[in-house]
Amino acid sequence: MAVHLPIVDQFLREQQDLRAALRFSSAHSALKQQEARTYGELIPLTAPRPGEQYAFHVDLDACSGCKACVVACNKLNGLDPGEGFRAVGTIVGGARGAPVVQTVTAACHHCVDPACAKGCPVGAYEKDAATGIVRHLDDQCIGCQYCTLTCPYEVPKYNARLGIVRKCDMCSGRLAEGEAPACVQSCPNGAITIRVVDQAQALADAQADTFLPGAPSPGLTVPTTTYTSKRPLPRDALPVDFYAVRPAAHHLPLVVMLVLTQLAVGAYLVDWVLRALRPEAQDAALHRAHSLTALALAVLALGAATLHLGRPLYAFRAVLGLRTSWMSREIVAFGVFAKLAVLDAALSVAPDFWERTGVPAALGASVDGLTRGVAAAASVTGLVGLGCSAMIYIVTGKAFWSAASTGLRFLGTTAVLGLAVAASLALLGGAPWAGSLAVSAGAFLLGKVLCEAGVLTHLLDKQQGPLKRTALLVVGELRPVALGRLALGVFGAAVLVAATRGPSTTASIVVAVAALCLLTFGELLERSLFFTALSSPRMPGGLR
Repeated sequence: MAVHLPIVDQFLREQQDLRAALRFSSAHSALKQQEARTYGELIPLTAPRPGEQYAFHVDLDACSGCKACVVACNKLNGLDPGEGFRAVGTIVGGARGAPVVQTVTAACHHCVDPACAKGCPVGAYEKDAATGIVRHLDDQCIGCQYCTLTCPYEVPKYNARLGIVRKCDMCSGRLAEGEAPACVQSCPNGAITIRVVDQAQALADAQADTFLPGAPSPGLTVPTTTYTSKRPLPRDALPVDFYAVRPAAHHLPLVVMLVLTQLAVGAYLVDWVLRALRPEAQDAALHRAHSLTALALAVLALGAATLHLGRPLYAFRAVLGLRTSWMSREIVAFGVFAKLAVLDAALSVAPDFWERTGVPAALGASVDGLTRGVAAAASVTGLVGLGCSAMIYIVTGKAFWSAASTGLRFLGTTAVLGLAVAASLALLGGAPWAGSLAVSAGAFLLGKVLCEAGVLTHLLDKQQGPLKRTALLVVGELRPVALGRLALGVFGAAVLVAATRGPSTTASIVVAVAALCLLTFGELLERSLFFTALSSPRMPGGLR
């Protein structure tokens, strides 16, 4: 007998009814259309054409400073705690009765002419030809951190755990799939969007030298981010941290490397000049001492430089940027200098070897000529290296690292320490010109200290510019370092002059070497100030 099961019949009837599927399909289509409209407002529907690129657009009126973009950037990109490619700052201004407070979100500006890419010694940056997005190639990076100095907007951030620099790539993987970047999608007010901009127009806009109040000049790298508002900012609008002065990073390995390379080159240059002025019979012993001393210092300097790298095992890549990076050129120049120094040191002991082995005098004379040629080549290569060192900082466009200031500092250190080494070695060899070299070192030091003190004149500036902030740092938080630099330099020069005035004795030689150490420590403090006293325009930040 058949059993009637009403509930089963009901399910079978409902299974044949497609209205539920149709309702779901209709609702899903509506949702997709809503998403398409939403994404259509957040990201472009078409790819950039030649001469165009993607860029961030920020509606200042919609930015509430909630930092949802900062959190989303950190979480969706898998960044370390406290690490972020996007930051939120504040601009304030206006009359007392009508104050204006404007929050500003900022990330990488994917510049038309990115300084980070031009300065990288290993080619760890690339600007995509189709999208204009500036990407950082993490696998290629050696952690030299030079891009953190060249980028005027302080966008690249060094990750000590990984030993590399990282930065925003506009979530290019999401964009390629038609999805908005993390910061864009997370903003509850739609303040951040992606637009297609014309690169030529961005360059033209940069000529007006206006970007955001207090921010670096757009003429440096031509940033493509655009900020708009229906409420024009007041004329006195400035970042809330505009008057804050904070020391920059000291970069100790670079401090040691710069001073020691300049000392080594200075020793070669002074010896080169003295060999041209002194009778040949008096050259050999002192030249040998100069060669060995300069070689040891050059090796120490190159060793110190590797300590600044987050991934020193990949230091061999540092020559890849030779075409565009002054750092690559510096590394090549000092690498050649070190090799010539090794050859010069080896040849400097040759005359004694020829004499002991009975080699004909003609051959010994030819070796002596070769020694002079190698020493001259080492001196010239060292000067080229010093020029590349200076250009590394000059091309950043920072006022404190101007060509005049940086050139005088680097050449001054080369002259002061080169003459001090020569004076100490001349005293050791009993040469009568040790005192003259010491006095010359003291004179160069005095001139260098006066040039360094020139930045203090900017304390009288009415405008709070970068050099005034540097001067405020020197007389404020960095005052002990500045006074220590002055004391060590002046005292060291005075002791060196006193030690070389009399005959060469064990006591005078020890005092001269101690004076050389004091002068070197003084230059190390000066070079530390070269980094820490730097205070350049930056993107709006917040109160600390």
